[in-house]
Amino acid sequence: MYALGPEEILAILPHRYPFLLVDRVQEIVHNAYAVGLKNVTLNEPFFQGHFPHHRVMPGVLVIEAMAQVGGVLVYYSDTVTGGKTPLFTGIDRGKFRRQVIPGDQLIMRLEIMRQRGPVWRLRGRAFVDDSLAAEAELQVFLADNPREGQQR
Repeated sequence: MYALGPEEILAILPHRYPFLLVDRVQEIVHNAYAVGLKNVTLNEPFFQGHFPHHRVMPGVLVIEAMAQVGGVLVYYSDTVTGGKTPLFTGIDRGKFRRQVIPGDQLIMRLEIMRQRGPVWRLRGRAFVDDSLAAEAELQVFLADNPREGQQR
């Protein structure tokens, strides 16, 4: 079992502020599951426009946060990860169950459903306290490192 802080997450995922949506990965069990967290604060840039008088974390960003935890899980579960980057490539059965607001701590649990070559299928659930906020089946592709030699 592993736990990862911000620097270790940055070494795996290509995301950077303001789109890195995982603060910590509390638990990773190889080829099984990962648990990550995002502390949702009033300072998040998306709250300026979503919505100024009733701030709600956009559901698509809750799904993206789950996908990022899933990417870390896939990276640690693959047998040959050097030079690879996890990419979010699909979503099915996405459902939003409750709003995520400033002050919430979003806990995301991703479980491996199956793997076929570089394509991984994951079941994701996001919670605030013990309340289910969102769920989806996600697909992650472990690609040869697309970042090498690219500047944008």
